Parts: sequence; C-alpha cells; structure tokens
Amino acid sequence: MTGEIRTDYDCEATGLPAERWGEAVFSVDNEEIVLEVSVEEKVIVAIMAGEKASWKGTLEGLKKLLKGEIKAR
Repeated sequence: MTGEIRTDYDCEATGLPAERWGEAVFSVDNEEIVLEVSVEEKVIVAIMAGEKASWKGTLEGLKKLLKGEIKAR
C-alpha cells in the first residue's frame, strides 16, 4: 500500500510506503480530522472528527454509506 497527500499550495507527498496501515491527520481550529486505512483481511477505513465523532468499517461499508445504502450508527 502507498499513501499520497496533496494540498492547494501545490505541495504533494507521494509514494509513502506502508505495510499494514496509514493515516492522514488534518488540524483545523484545534480539532483533528483523521482518515486511517488498514490493510488486513479486508480493507478497514476509520474516519474521526474530533474526539467523539467517528466511523470505522470496511471499504465496502464506506462505499455503501456514501451511496446512502446503509446508515451510520
């Protein structure tokens, strides 16, 4: 697995190697927004916004959530 980060300042970090997991952390107004991807038996995605709002599931589950096929708990 490899990771990539891009910004509107034309800054780019590509080809970041990872064996099992990677995360991107953005700090906005003293809160963190985190996207974590793990490669296990299935691809697991976790999204955290601050300390109390989060979602974690499979890549397939995230796709269904974004398409409105399932609801978040």
